[in-house]
Amino acid sequence: MSDACGCSDEAESPEGEEEAVSLWRVGEIRAALLAAVVLLAGWLVSRTAAPEWAVLGLEGLALVIAATTFVPGTIRRLLKGKIGVGTLMTIAAVGAVILGQVEEAAMLAILYSISEGLEEYSLARTRRGLRALLDLVPTEATVVRGGEHVSVAPSDLIIGDVLLVRPGERIATDGVIRTGTTALDVSALTGESVPVEAGPGARVMAGSINGNGVLEVAVTTTSEDNSLARIVHIVEAEQARKGGGQRLADAIASKLVPGILIAAALIAVIGSLAGDPVLWIERALVVLVAASPCALAISVPVTVVAAVGAASKGGVLIKGGAALEELGKIRALALDKTGTLTANKPAVVEVAPAPGRTRDELLAVAAGLEARSEHPLARAILAATTDRPEISDVTAVTGAGITGTFKGRQVRLGRPGWIEAGSLAAHVARMQEQGATAVLVEEAGSLLGAIAVRDELRPEAAAVVHALTRDGYTVAMLTGDNERTARALASQAGILDVHADLRPEDKATIVRDLSSRRPVAMVGDGVNDAPALATANVGIAMGAMGADVAIETADVALMGNDLHHLPQVLSHARRTRVIMWQNVAFSLALIGVLIPLALFGVLGLAAVVLVHEVAEVFVIANGVRAGRYAASITQPASPTPAQERAHV
Repeated sequence: MSDACGCSDEAESPEGEEEAVSLWRVGEIRAALLAAVVLLAGWLVSRTAAPEWAVLGLEGLALVIAATTFVPGTIRRLLKGKIGVGTLMTIAAVGAVILGQVEEAAMLAILYSISEGLEEYSLARTRRGLRALLDLVPTEATVVRGGEHVSVAPSDLIIGDVLLVRPGERIATDGVIRTGTTALDVSALTGESVPVEAGPGARVMAGSINGNGVLEVAVTTTSEDNSLARIVHIVEAEQARKGGGQRLADAIASKLVPGILIAAALIAVIGSLAGDPVLWIERALVVLVAASPCALAISVPVTVVAAVGAASKGGVLIKGGAALEELGKIRALALDKTGTLTANKPAVVEVAPAPGRTRDELLAVAAGLEARSEHPLARAILAATTDRPEISDVTAVTGAGITGTFKGRQVRLGRPGWIEAGSLAAHVARMQEQGATAVLVEEAGSLLGAIAVRDELRPEAAAVVHALTRDGYTVAMLTGDNERTARALASQAGILDVHADLRPEDKATIVRDLSSRRPVAMVGDGVNDAPALATANVGIAMGAMGADVAIETADVALMGNDLHHLPQVLSHARRTRVIMWQNVAFSLALIGVLIPLALFGVLGLAAVVLVHEVAEVFVIANGVRAGRYAASITQPASPTPAQERAHV
């Protein structure tokens, strides 16, 4: 709760949030209902011949019960030099009692307590949507210890334990499969409905549901540090980052409260000098309540919490209100090619030996040079042959390729231009025009041949790009690949703005240029694209589940590998931003209307309190609408003719 609105400066505990999930368990609601019953009893007694002191006693008791929910917190804040809406309500209640309006003071305290309770209930419910991820972890896990199967609590697991996971069971923490193959259901984590095939050596995440195979999983993280726990921790920590809308609402609210106190004092003093002191003191108290900015102060936080929690359940991690607001402003996207538009699973699609050379000879030398490399192209070449000749003095040449010594002769593998294509120039050009990356291999200055490696577009890439452009976004592709290959793949995806042959710092420069014209988001893998992700208004990491660096560095992380999440989260952020500003505008307009009505006596204390608290309920309800996240994948309209031709 905002300082300008809240009465308590004590942080809520997770246990408190869990209790607040039940409306009856909210302390403010219980106190308000009890106070209302006592006040109703006082009203009924006033209709009898009972003495006046009995009625006043019941009204006073109702006031005390309701006031216990905010007066102690107000006093603690005042001792720290802080004032808030609770201060205004306390002054108004005390003033009403001095004027003999104990029943009005009790009603004010009851309604304010109800609004505070509803706010707490709403925030707890929306936060629980995020913390519910932790409920995906089973209550027990089976481990293999001393040759026996033992059931333990997930919190008792240690790194190195071996989990036995039967079909249909959830995995208790992150790990690596030792034995067994299965199809994992990770829909609750990534938002993707298609099961993921996994076998020995594959990483698995806490909360995944095992398919039809029995698995042995080596534990790699404790329950306090697994994928789900990290997500919850990061989002809760990042909630402190406030966006422009929240900073504006807080700034207005924090400055408004002292101004209201001064204005009310002037109304009371000037009015008393010019007319009836009792009348103008009463109106000053009503103005205090009318100008309270509690609805304004909570207008953005409740919306942010609801929106972030909903997105997390849809497989998207948004790191705080600032990231959410910035995401809602985005009008341009820069997409990395490898791993974003493509599946990052390159494969050799063509081998063209030079005249007098053989396919096996060409692949063998290439595999020998790439044997120690972790580059995706290297993995593709190594997968194409089992031959691994010993090549010494292997050295990488930045931006060009690799050199080495094979049987006393220098061998090289690299891009066209660094190695001349010679008689294979036409083959290389054709490979690139088909969207493949061509590498040339040379031995002792003589061309061995060309190898074409292609990383296919994700199946949904063209449809997602079409949906983004249809929604008014400008889409650009950034890649370190050559111009021909880049344009071929971009054409298949329906992207016209293509930037190729880029180094990481070049991508950052282009993103900076794009952001000077329109707010831009960079979508990449969160590691190689780090400079561009940092430069963009919003950095979005693709397929970040389980990737510590991606989750830590990006503003937004798409936990799965389905590009459909991108237009969904952009639409979600835009809608949330609209709801935020609806709440801010409504709250300011309400204050502007109530102040003159209170000043000129059109509305009394009870009426102003009622209007204000109903308005708070409206703001909360409107903010909670941001908790609806369209996690289902909607198919966009048919691709354009240009896109259809690109696929042919």
